[in-house]
Amino acid sequence: MKNKRIEILVITILIIIQSILYVIVGRHKEYLHIDEAYSFGLTHYNKIEILDNEDFFNTWHNNKYYENYLAVQKEEIGNYKPVYENQKNDVHPPLYYLLLRIVMEFTPEHFSKWTGIILNIVIYAFITIFMYLILKELFKDEKYLKEKSAILAFMSSIILASLSNAIYIRMYALATLNILITVFLHIKLLKSEQINIKLLVSIGILVLAGVLTHYYYLFYLFILYFIFAIKYIKENKIKILIYYTLTMIISGILSLIIFPYSIQHMFFGYRGQGVISNLKNISEILPSIFSQIYIINYYVFNNLLIIVVAGIVGILIYNRIRKKENFKNSKEKREILKIIYLPTIFFLIITAIASPWKVLRYVVPVCGLVFILGIYYLYKLLKTIFKEKTTNIIICAFFCMLLISPFVFDLEPELLYSDNKEIVQKLGGELNLPTIYLYNSQNGGFLNDILLFAKINESYILKDNTNIEDNLPPILENKDISNGIIIFINYEQDKEDIINKVKETLNFTECKHLKRLTSCDVYYISFN
Repeated sequence: MKNKRIEILVITILIIIQSILYVIVGRHKEYLHIDEAYSFGLTHYNKIEILDNEDFFNTWHNNKYYENYLAVQKEEIGNYKPVYENQKNDVHPPLYYLLLRIVMEFTPEHFSKWTGIILNIVIYAFITIFMYLILKELFKDEKYLKEKSAILAFMSSIILASLSNAIYIRMYALATLNILITVFLHIKLLKSEQINIKLLVSIGILVLAGVLTHYYYLFYLFILYFIFAIKYIKENKIKILIYYTLTMIISGILSLIIFPYSIQHMFFGYRGQGVISNLKNISEILPSIFSQIYIINYYVFNNLLIIVVAGIVGILIYNRIRKKENFKNSKEKREILKIIYLPTIFFLIITAIASPWKVLRYVVPVCGLVFILGIYYLYKLLKTIFKEKTTNIIICAFFCMLLISPFVFDLEPELLYSDNKEIVQKLGGELNLPTIYLYNSQNGGFLNDILLFAKINESYILKDNTNIEDNLPPILENKDISNGIIIFINYEQDKEDIINKVKETLNFTECKHLKRLTSCDVYYISFN
């Protein structure tokens, strides 16, 4: 009992430390990705796009107009219908949005990045717990198994991939948790010789949650089911296979009863069609896999993947030359490893090919598993050459390198947007001036910058302008432009020509380029 209390205390302390790190990183998150803006808006707004409002274009708006898209209003509290309706009309299932909506209701009429980040921090506390439980199974029969499992679980939660996941306000942290709990429950199922109804119900609930969080969860689940189906057939455990299969079928049926639009999203929606099209594009398989390796090197091993690979390959060659035997695992441990690495590899390959962009967020749900697998195999191989103490020192030294490598290589979490700090402060402070967005609707991307417009006192979105000389004077007629104006111009436009026309029309003499953002450029135009 005393050892159990100490174990819980240690894990609690590590979770507190990692949560503090997430808060520190979260403080430096200066901007929103377009999908994060959607995360907030789709939880409560009466439509998917704020641009679909009849009064959006060609009208002056204050910052509250845009903040209303990002924050739940008092009169909306308790009305969860938009959560469901917006996801029906979008491309994702609704579970994450429901959780985010619940958290957002604690700060009505006020947008804060912390609502999303705090939700992820709570999710990551459970991620670390289940990673620890999985690692205890992998390190079973090892000395100091609890200590090793706790340290490795903690390290897996502070690699760049995890830091990125914790501050990225989307469903990927929840998808990570779904996969880890599913793995843990399947490890329990692996050990069960009889039909365990409680365990199967738990698996069914997790499958339901996984499907209602992100459709990519099915990539992982497919191989996991396939492994167990083959296992039960080989061992002639047909009755268990039937119960296990029924669990999956019932979960699938329930998910469709709750959210029948999944079929439309996966097979007929534009995103589902894109995935299917990408999977058929054989010529892109190798480039996609190489992109995945780059992502794993950068975000999972903090640019030190070469050391892990070199260590593993070098020891294998050394042992072969010296005719030494590599480590052996028990049958149970081999099966545990199989239900981790096979679905993980399949997930990495399929998402590399299927994803519309080759970025971290699509693979981050398995990044923690990739990390612990790499360290586990390196650790076991090191033990074939060195004693326990020396091996532990080497692994600890590697962990120290992981911790300092972001500072050495100038790495940072994905979508931190630390370089946007100055523009956010300027447009929310000293340069909070009348702002006009010369918007090319064919290029789009407004939601990439909605956070800035939620800080600017007054702004005007001029849609597909073709006559700046005639339009600008009446738009600015009653505005104080003595200190200048701010101009946004999104891409696929002749910016130099536009700026010259603005200056000539309004008799401005100076133009300063403030920032190149994801979808546009920002200029400060003034008299001097």
